[in-house]
Formats: sequence, structure tokens, C-alpha cells
Amino acid sequence: MAVLITGIGELTTNDAELGKLRDAAVVVEGETIAWVGAAADAPDADERVDVEGRAVLPGWVDSHTHLVFAGDRTAEFEARMAGKAYSAGGIAVTVDATRSASDEQLAANLRRHVDEAARQGTTCLETKTGYGLNVEDEARSARIAAEVADEVTFLGAHLVPPGADAESYVDLVCGDMLDAVAPLVRWADVFCETGAFDEAQSGRVLKAARERGLGLRVHGNQLGEGPGVRLAVELGAASVDHCTYLSEADVEALAASDTVATLLPACDLSTRQPLAPARRLLDAGATVALASNANPGSSYTTSMAFCVTTAVLQMRMTIDEAVWAATAGGARALRRDDVGFVRPGARADLHVLEAPSTTHLAYRPGVPLTAAVWRRGRRLTSGFAAKW
Repeated sequence: MAVLITGIGELTTNDAELGKLRDAAVVVEGETIAWVGAAADAPDADERVDVEGRAVLPGWVDSHTHLVFAGDRTAEFEARMAGKAYSAGGIAVTVDATRSASDEQLAANLRRHVDEAARQGTTCLETKTGYGLNVEDEARSARIAAEVADEVTFLGAHLVPPGADAESYVDLVCGDMLDAVAPLVRWADVFCETGAFDEAQSGRVLKAARERGLGLRVHGNQLGEGPGVRLAVELGAASVDHCTYLSEADVEALAASDTVATLLPACDLSTRQPLAPARRLLDAGATVALASNANPGSSYTTSMAFCVTTAVLQMRMTIDEAVWAATAGGARALRRDDVGFVRPGARADLHVLEAPSTTHLAYRPGVPLTAAVWRRGRRLTSGFAAKW
């Protein structure tokens, strides 16, 4: 069945040829966008939905989350707000809770957060393992994630479990753990950071994952300048995420590469770190994505709109740059061209705003602006609120 969505006041396509359209329409057929253009030229369809001048953009593409978890880290957050410094070690609290949870509990929690994100316009979502840190629990985390998320990343190299020898644990990650999860995931990641894994250990993990055919991602440069960006670029990783502390050499390396700098502003705020240097990266020519880093410890939000608002108001990104980074940029970080765009042949993922333009995402900070969402051609919401 073909559905004509018409009356679009402003349509953000992220497509270089189509550009940003006014008084536009989109035809959705099955799970795919079949037609995009001026409302006056729209073809007939089986069903017609008039969005009455509202803005439409691609669904958010959240390319960095950690949502296979159990437990709560409110106490850690309270301590951090009272002045305690953030460190990687808090992950161990979530590991204990996740290992103790049943498959059903983990799956229900994951679905709850994915549904929460979808109601706010996120239509494509990546999530990671990394709270199991043994063969059995990493494998079941990957299996549960694969049933719900669009993209799954293996993050056995999230932290060395308490009491474990670091080199022996890296051996396990590169051997039995990778063997167990590789059929279930598309990506592998490593936390290349002080308190987690050093450059040599991170390189071992990434090379072992590449040998098994997995794409590469890196957590890097979150707590200080370090080897994460350099390692990601050298190994051709799809993205390096955080990028809070960057040297000029890091910025230049990213600008000269295909590795996406994925910025996580909600995490920077929650950990009271400086915000990542988005303007420096963009001005140098690097590709930038925005993601939520939704996790129970350092960034417990699924709101991509909050990330976009922060990027505009505090990171000196323009509205168009921030929206692109949270849609097409996320798709680029996942090496996908079927999401993050509104154009014929793309997946029918659409986000309708309760506003006439995307400018309102930053102009009205904190105001819920999602009016309707289509994911894979299926409408997730019904009806519209009274017009703005």
C-alpha cells in the first residue's frame, strides 16, 4: 500500500540533489520511500496523510548506545554531581547487575529503551555488548541485542573485569569471546582509554576482530588526549567515538580519513567533561556524527533531540550541521546509505516535528517536538496534537 504524506512545510532530505524542500510531499510504499517532491506534483496513493505544514526530517540514527544492561547507577551520578571525578571503573557495577539478570529482564529493558527512543524520533539504533565481560554473558548480550537493534557491536574490551589480569583478558577477548559473538554482530569496539585498554591491547582486539570480518569502532580520547583517534584512523575504523580531547594531529588525521568523529554531548555534560570540539572538526573537513551514548552510567538519555540542541547551543554547530550529524552522520558512522536520508529507495524512516522547521529543535530547547514517526514505513504514532 502506498501512503502519500503531504503538506510538509519543510522537508530535510540530506540528499545533495534534492536539498531542503518547501511545501513538499513523500510517498511511502511498503518499507521504502518511493517518491519525493513538491506537494503539487505528488502522485496518487492509497492513503493520504496531511501533516499541515509541519517539518519532516529523516529519523534519528543513533550510532552509539549501550542498552543491554541491568541495574542502576544513580548513586554514581549523584556523587559525580557532588564533585567526584568520572572514571571508567563504574562499568563494573553494571557488569555485576547484568550478569545476575535473566535473558527476559535484559530483553525487556532493551526493548523499553528502544521504544522510548523511537517515540522521540530515533528510527535506526546501534547498541553494544560490554556489560557481560565473559564468554557466556557477552554472547547472550549479543544475541539479545541482535533481536531488537538495527546494528550490534561487540564491546568485550570495555573494561578489564575486577581481579582479572589485563593481558589474559585480552587473550580471552581476541579468542573464545570473539569466536562466540562474531556470528551475531557486525562491529567490534574497544575502550582505548586510561583505566581501560592501552594502545597495544586495543590494537590486538581490533585486528583480531578485523580478521573475523567485523567492522571496527573505537571509544577514544574521552578522558584525555591519547592514541584512540590515531589507532582508529590507522586501522580504518568506521568511527571513533567521544573525541573530547583532540590534538591538532588528531583533527588533521580525522579530516584526511573516512573515519567519522562521533560526538557524545550528553555524556560530556553528565561526566562534566568539556564538550567535544565540533567546530574545529567541521572547519577542518572531518565528518561528524552525533549520538546519545545511552547507558546507565555516563549518559542515561535516549534523546537525540537533546544532543542536537546541545550541539547547536553549546558546541557552535549550525542547525543544519547538527541535524545532518544526528541523521546522515550517524548513518555514515554505521556505513549505511539506506537510513538518515529522505530520498527514493531509502528506508521509510520519517520524523515529523510539532513545528514548521528544524530550527525549533534548538529554538525551543527541552520542549518535546516529535509529532509523528514512521519506521520502515509503519507509523508508530497516531494523530497530531493541536497545531503550534
